[in-house]
Amino acid sequence: MSARRVCLAFAAAIAVASMPFASRAADPQEIVIGSILPLTGPSAQTGAGLRTAQTLAADLVNGHVSYPLPMVGKSGLPHLGHARIKLVFADSQGKPDQARAAAEQLITQEHAVALIGTYASSTTATASQVAERYGIPFLNPDSSAPSLTARGLKWFFRTTPNDATFAENFYQFFADLNRTKKIAVKKVAVVGEDGLFGTGAGDAEEEIGKRRGFTIVTRVAYPATTTEVNAEVQKVKAAAPDVVMMASYAPDALLFMRGFKDQGILLQGILAQDAGFIDPGFVKTEGKDAEGVFTREVFSLDIKHRNKAVPLIDQLFRLRFGDKPLDGNTARDIMGVLVLADAIDRAGSTKPDAIRTALQNTNIPGILTLMPWKQIKFDAQGQNVGGVGIIEQIQDGKYETVWPFDVAVKAPIWPMPAWKR
Repeated sequence: MSARRVCLAFAAAIAVASMPFASRAADPQEIVIGSILPLTGPSAQTGAGLRTAQTLAADLVNGHVSYPLPMVGKSGLPHLGHARIKLVFADSQGKPDQARAAAEQLITQEHAVALIGTYASSTTATASQVAERYGIPFLNPDSSAPSLTARGLKWFFRTTPNDATFAENFYQFFADLNRTKKIAVKKVAVVGEDGLFGTGAGDAEEEIGKRRGFTIVTRVAYPATTTEVNAEVQKVKAAAPDVVMMASYAPDALLFMRGFKDQGILLQGILAQDAGFIDPGFVKTEGKDAEGVFTREVFSLDIKHRNKAVPLIDQLFRLRFGDKPLDGNTARDIMGVLVLADAIDRAGSTKPDAIRTALQNTNIPGILTLMPWKQIKFDAQGQNVGGVGIIEQIQDGKYETVWPFDVAVKAPIWPMPAWKR
């Protein structure tokens, strides 16, 4: 059977598993997981992808076709009578106050046994404080501000690596380029939105850069809701950096790319903390000007040989999301739902304490993830200690893994190409 026919057969199987409750005979119990995402506002397109990814993950758990991923194909949660998981979504609008209200609603009105979300670090911070107050487990698959796991919270768990890990990756990349290609990077500009994501990433990039002997020539912060960045771009130009490290969501990432081009800023490299730079619309909008941009990542389709489920899950996702491929954001959210379902099943209970204990005891081998991770295992602060990063570069309109060199599929192009006119 061809890969596409296998994919379609699998899609049909999980479609049956996800039929409405009333249409299936002898349905087992449904267990509600509350999901908070930016479904409207500037990050709505990203939020739509994350919602599709999480829904697919829930259908994989509730379905009966097995692949090498946690909880996939077990027809629900075996230790809870094959109860099905049901995601109930709430909109953060990308706003911390709205995320706080969404968490309150999901816990008190929808009776969610656990929460997942919320993409932006600033909204994750407020929503997880509500979960902490109610004593409800909160699984964060996709927010990377290092401070999120430094708050001493009892109920917060994060599967993705944080921005300190990714910042270390950037500087190790420079060291490896210097060792192999005799390329020297000395001057770094740090640019990011002024929320928890951009601030946390920038702090890590600045601190690690100085410790490694680099010169941080400027640090630029701006509101993620801004509609123009001329002053910020001029500040970068005046500092004349070798490279710029960016932490931006989709709208502001596009504003800076246009500004760098319009002001003719010549850079050896743009290195992004993914987010807006891996948004499905980034390459489509930037076209040839996207060529050569680097971004840290946690997932790439070009290293799919590590887990045979990757191409199938990618095909299933494309069927649901307008032929857009899995990316780091959507792959992380699929894994987040699977990890949470695995914990609820091992808990054998919907009681918060039991689910929290199961999350603390999580130990999933890296080979059973979509990522090139070593494992999923949480430390005392709720941070996954097995997460690692990779670096991709946009080459010929595609994201190609270029670092670490032992898993890279393409050599990095350095410096990045000049702007297209």
